[in-house]
Amino acid sequence: MNPLPDPMAPQAFRDPGVAAALARRIRRLAERTGPAALMEVCGTHTVALFRSGVRALLGDCVTLLSGPGCPVCVTPADIVDRAAAYAKTPGVTVATYGDMMRVPGSRGSLDQARAAGGQVRVVYSPSDALALAAKNPDMRVVFLGVGFETTAPAAAAAVLHARRDGLDNFMVLNAHKLIPPALHALAAMPGLKLDGLICPGHVSAIIGLGPYREVTGKHNLPCVVTGFEPLDLLQGILMLLEQKARGEAAVENQYARAVRPQGNPRARDILFQVFEPADAVWRGLGAVPGGGMAFREEFDAFDAAARIPLDIGPAPDPPGCRCAAVLVAAVKPPECPLFANRCAPDHPVGPCMVSSEGACAAHYKYGDLS
Repeated sequence: MNPLPDPMAPQAFRDPGVAAALARRIRRLAERTGPAALMEVCGTHTVALFRSGVRALLGDCVTLLSGPGCPVCVTPADIVDRAAAYAKTPGVTVATYGDMMRVPGSRGSLDQARAAGGQVRVVYSPSDALALAAKNPDMRVVFLGVGFETTAPAAAAAVLHARRDGLDNFMVLNAHKLIPPALHALAAMPGLKLDGLICPGHVSAIIGLGPYREVTGKHNLPCVVTGFEPLDLLQGILMLLEQKARGEAAVENQYARAVRPQGNPRARDILFQVFEPADAVWRGLGAVPGGGMAFREEFDAFDAAARIPLDIGPAPDPPGCRCAAVLVAAVKPPECPLFANRCAPDHPVGPCMVSSEGACAAHYKYGDLS
């Protein structure tokens, strides 16, 4: 495998000549081994594969399937309903990342809750929510904690700072998810035939390579941690096809310039000081054993669901929406009856059309709408 360019020169990772050479190698290998079905388990990869033209460049020799790698998309509707209910509760302000504002619950979105008079603030980080709580001691601030191992440590750090500073008006509505248990659930799904996983670069920078070895060992499924530039994507795909040709299932790291084998132990220490693995519901996968996080007992005072209990009730997905099936590659976005019809980026019905990393939004913006 020829090394990719100097990582200090990012434009070199878009060299069309190198891209064409990698694509030729992929096509030649696919002619020997047969077409491969690969899944990218990262919303940023989904968008990058479309935007860079890699999907079109490879044609039919590789089927690229989008998995449940968009944290906004996999968050179930009852979390949105609970956050919207908090926003309408006197004395409570919900602080959230902007990409959650338009995600529909079963009773509307946070954007709609704010329009109806609810207290919702858009923040860029949990530390912004913490600062809001510090400046407003009479206000209960609930940070909507949505994300994977990449962003969850920042929420955990905010909780640690709140405890240190005595900010008992700061809480987290915890909807964080863990990627490796979801990969096990995906690999065990009947009818989903995969030849390899394009593993997420951002998450892997935190968790390292070890958790993927459990996936390859249990499910005989090749995994390659991959970067986000066009040449990264092509090399990652080539590495997966080379494993297929050799009859191997191993963990490889294409994104070595950013991902260390051990990941980021300090970030994990912070994360698991506050949270512990717990079963969680993922849209598309259902209940995933160990697929989420719960507050450790000593941090229950920062658990919004415990501090402000509400009876939310059932939260079904919108009628006709196929986001759950899209997230596990059971259907492609254009196969949803709402796609590009009732559901589009300016009037989304499902979360996969709301998020910029959602498969439906990527297909709508870059793909074939038919």
